[in-house]
Amino acid sequence: MPIARRTQRTPQRLASQTALITGATRGIGLAIAKVLADESCNLILTARDENTLKKLGRELNSPKILIHPCDVRNPHSVDDLFRAIRRERLRIDILINNAGIAHANLPVDQLPYPVWNDVFATNLDGTFLITQAALGLMKRGGTIVNNLSIAATRVFAGSAAYNASKHAALGFTNTLREELRSKGIRVIGLLPGATNTDIWKTLWPQAPRKKMMSPDTVARAVLEAILLPASATIENLEILPTVGTL
Repeated sequence: MPIARRTQRTPQRLASQTALITGATRGIGLAIAKVLADESCNLILTARDENTLKKLGRELNSPKILIHPCDVRNPHSVDDLFRAIRRERLRIDILINNAGIAHANLPVDQLPYPVWNDVFATNLDGTFLITQAALGLMKRGGTIVNNLSIAATRVFAGSAAYNASKHAALGFTNTLREELRSKGIRVIGLLPGATNTDIWKTLWPQAPRKKMMSPDTVARAVLEAILLPASATIENLEILPTVGTL
């Protein structure tokens, strides 16, 4: 969809930069979109729900916004997204791989293979497909943030597919970082602990939401990591509620 042009404000710290955010309509992805918009960052926002994307595009006060639905599991859908980005002659300075899903708490012997497959397709394959397509539009000084969850380094019984997909995504993230060092593109693994988002409706409906971090807390930490000088980086950003891992 065409870029929605906004009234220009006083330039802020990310003025003239462009960020692509997957899973941008909810939770941490939405919170990151808001904090980047506040810094005058141009935005490319994608998710599966086109109507919610349109609503978000009208609400955010970013200088330029391109909204385009995309199913990150589908290579053809990813190709369509990047054709739209190229038509608008946009580069990507910041990539936020945020799209992800969980599954109901089930032991391995009761976990259906289609559920396992869908979790991996979204959390791992989607990150790979979007990243691979984005690299051709990124230059030295760019930043990639992969939202992994602390489940990338710890395990939680009943979440085998989620745990395994996030562990694999961490391996991908660490490999990508080494490959891109010489190109001057930073790669940050984001490992938030319990954050008050809709994912708990699937993972643990009775979870104690009041003990969790807000998505805005995580988003502001991501912003500060992005704003570090080009000579420095945070490789893995782990953020936990003060009460621990719940």
